[in-house]
Amino acid sequence: MKIKIINKSDHAIPGYETPASAGMDLRANISESITLQPLERAVVKTGLFVEIPVGYEAQVRPRSGLAAKKGITVLNAPGTVDADYRGEIGVILVNLSNEEFTVVNGERIAQLVICAHERAEWIETESLTETTRGAGGFGSTGTK
Repeated sequence: MKIKIINKSDHAIPGYETPASAGMDLRANISESITLQPLERAVVKTGLFVEIPVGYEAQVRPRSGLAAKKGITVLNAPGTVDADYRGEIGVILVNLSNEEFTVVNGERIAQLVICAHERAEWIETESLTETTRGAGGFGSTGTK
């Protein structure tokens, strides 16, 4: 699949690090470092603009290394870049650690995964098919 991209950042366009990688790293494209205090969040720009084909989305996901080592994650994970969005990709980072974290220009802050999706058509009804689970939610299928 080929996707149009405009790169206004100081960095190379995202790429796959290994042949089996699903995601491509997104880098911060900022003129000044951003320090996130514990529980603070910020939108970090990437300098990237994309044209995703209809029927696909780009999902912005956390990087496991940042999450495990520093407590930094993507707040609305996964964030969605829709096919009709033409603005700059921004990443909502949040600091879930007890220490401040500084984002610097060029830092790998998230990953981008391209995914196909379906569009649903609602059918209004008065009843739904019965199942064993029924209306049980939030932990109702777990073991005791």
